[in-house]
Amino acid sequence: MLAGEDSNDCRIVAEVIKRHHPNLGNARLVEISDKTRLKMATGPDLTARVRTIIGKAKGRALRANGPLVGLVIHEDLDGYTDTEYTRIRANVTGALSRESPCNSALSLAAWESEAWLLLFPEAFPAVRPNWKVPAQLRGRDTGNFKGPKEELKRRLVSPAFRESDGPKVAEQARSLGLLASGPTGTNRSYTDFVHELGQWSAASGPSPRRR
Repeated sequence: MLAGEDSNDCRIVAEVIKRHHPNLGNARLVEISDKTRLKMATGPDLTARVRTIIGKAKGRALRANGPLVGLVIHEDLDGYTDTEYTRIRANVTGALSRESPCNSALSLAAWESEAWLLLFPEAFPAVRPNWKVPAQLRGRDTGNFKGPKEELKRRLVSPAFRESDGPKVAEQARSLGLLASGPTGTNRSYTDFVHELGQWSAASGPSPRRR
């Protein structure tokens, strides 16, 4: 189950899950739209918000007549991979670990999910032949780019990059083997998410609840 406020972000994250989730097996990715924000919540408020999302995920799994194998929550950080990122990630993943009845992972993209796309510059011309990510944006720490979405809109034209193009770029990154070969550049938020997926137990069914 993949929860997030924006469908384009969720579809980008879905491509990463398909590549990096071990033992995905026959599990089906189901997207649920959720405007519940976790990054600024703390204490009982954070717990309540996490439980709300888990309740929705359980409901969707029940309607699909299948087990809830895993839960991924996406949220754009709108900030850099600094000490505040570290604090927020630890806070939210701690709540997920306590409350989730299954495998869980947090996709906390810094600055936003488009920064993850910039880790795979060769995927862009596979979507639009005229698109070429400039050298200034290659091989960098994209977690330190402010507003990468606007940067892409400014630099990629004919046609102009749109938010809805993001999932297509991610899909090409996976199909071309770029996700498998590894990123060009770094972004701690991407690395943390991939690592967390790698800790999941086999996808044959929900894991025991952690306490």
